Amino acid sequence: MNKSKNGVKLFFSYLLLILVAICVFYPTLWIIMSSFKVGNSLFSETLIPKQLTLEHYADLFKDQKDRDFRFVQWYWNTIKVATISMVLGTLVQLLTAYAISRYRFYGRKTLMTTILILGMFPGFMSMIATYIILMQLNLLGTHGALILVYTAGAALGMFVAKGYFDTLPKALEESARIDGAGHLKIFFSIFLPLSRPIMTYVALTTFAGAWVDFIFARLILSKARDQWTLAVGLVEMVDTYTSTEFTLFAAGSVLAAIPVTVLFMALQKLLVEGLTAGATKG
Repeated sequence: MNKSKNGVKLFFSYLLLILVAICVFYPTLWIIMSSFKVGNSLFSETLIPKQLTLEHYADLFKDQKDRDFRFVQWYWNTIKVATISMVLGTLVQLLTAYAISRYRFYGRKTLMTTILILGMFPGFMSMIATYIILMQLNLLGTHGALILVYTAGAALGMFVAKGYFDTLPKALEESARIDGAGHLKIFFSIFLPLSRPIMTYVALTTFAGAWVDFIFARLILSKARDQWTLAVGLVEMVDTYTSTEFTLFAAGSVLAAIPVTVLFMALQKLLVEGLTAGATKG
């Protein structure tokens, strides 16, 4: 009886996973095939177009100043912003998680509760306040402002990293202190090398968040077209009544998805280890 119940549960589990996979991969495959489609319309009677072309990918790299289309520059802007945000955001998040995990200080629980509550609200609720602050600092229209926003927001997701640091034995820290090591020495020389899985998780999520963000990038870089990121540039390309470059948009979307996809596939083992280890405590 139990075997039959387990078999039924297993069957429906696989069925659910298959349905989820179809819902995820079919639109993705449609966009990929549309990027090779002749013409500029996404509509097609078949999933695989009758005629395939690489013209749209070639058009992305052509000089199209007459349309003020700057795909290569937007791509480079996105790489720069996402990479710097990943480095700084990872450092800020790990330092925050380490301090809250390893030290006991007045207001610690209140701080953790505040971070947890703030993390429950969507980031765009702070758009007006963020815009005013950046305007007062004269940073609007710059990549530095965008990096500052992504880096500052990274600390709100520190609970998984904190859970990982909670699993590391305190004997390591105590031995280092006996040898005269300070706080930063312990963090960078002992805990950071032991934290490759959680560091990979934090770095990837921070990079991906900065790479795909549209709301804050559009708000901060709205008047600086040469500073736009890919998300802003591609949406702006089709966000007009006269624009019909949907297959060009599909080609740009495919190229935009490549870096994040490659990183997640190459580092998925460390990603899973960091996520599961960080979820065991905290």
